Amino acid sequence: MTRIDEKPSSLDRRSFLAGSVAGAALPLLPKGVYAADTHRFTHGNFDIAVVSDGFLTLPVSIVLPDAAPEERDGIMRRLGGTPEGAPFHTNIPFIRTGNDLIVVDNGSGGNFQASAGKLSANLATAGIDPADVTRVVFTHVHPDHAGGTVGADGKLTFPNAQYFVSEREWAFWTNPDYEKVMPKALHGFARGAQRDLFAVKERLTLVKPGDEIVSGMQVLDTRGHTPGHISLELAGGDGLVISGDAATSNIVFFEHPDWHFGFDTEPDLALKTRKTLIDRAATEKLTLLGYHWSYPGIGRAERNGASYRFVAGS
Repeated sequence: MTRIDEKPSSLDRRSFLAGSVAGAALPLLPKGVYAADTHRFTHGNFDIAVVSDGFLTLPVSIVLPDAAPEERDGIMRRLGGTPEGAPFHTNIPFIRTGNDLIVVDNGSGGNFQASAGKLSANLATAGIDPADVTRVVFTHVHPDHAGGTVGADGKLTFPNAQYFVSEREWAFWTNPDYEKVMPKALHGFARGAQRDLFAVKERLTLVKPGDEIVSGMQVLDTRGHTPGHISLELAGGDGLVISGDAATSNIVFFEHPDWHFGFDTEPDLALKTRKTLIDRAATEKLTLLGYHWSYPGIGRAERNGASYRFVAGS
């Protein structure tokens, strides 16, 4: 393993287990989940294809813990769900630059809800050979972002890649005493993170904010969702930020920047980080690419009084 040179809050509302709401009734299959057409665009020196890993269904208690009861149903329906649960897409960017093909997060594999883990099938549709991927960057190692590291055959999904994760993320999740220092609700996440990180330990590079993955692709500190969560900023134009889960919904957290999200390990830090990122994006007219936003997850932030609105498109 190469290196480039708080304790979390309680998760009492977050004992959500994989598949616990997978059977929730949804009115429609979310658009883009099994996308026949891969969304492609160019940013500076980067050619980007956004490939879907499917979708997750999250319960209202996780999505809207701060919302008043009378607000919840309307927002959940705007997200494409029911009052009980809503679908969240999983948008995975594949980025070509120079001799590199870089993927940011690798989806769920068979380690989360059955509606996710569709990346390999969608890669075939997109004409992308997993053997061509040279670098895999983890924004963080929750199971829907790193669970696809190893396939059902026990082999690496991207066999020729080098892997990158923040040094804070590595230190947090690989703590051998996690059962003593983490709340019980995080133990399953820790076991999954160790499974995925240890599978690539010999080809893993630890990064910190300010490091570059390749020229023009810089690591941003977006801690809070997890203690070592990072985003990536790509040079070119007005700038592009691949935000991971720094803002999990482009509806909820743009329009209600003071609301928490139920899966944030450090809720108040996550809220501060999210507001800072969205405000910077609105000020600098950055393009954003969100992991769980409606496919393909690309757009900009605009100020709307004391909150923001998301404007899709790229």
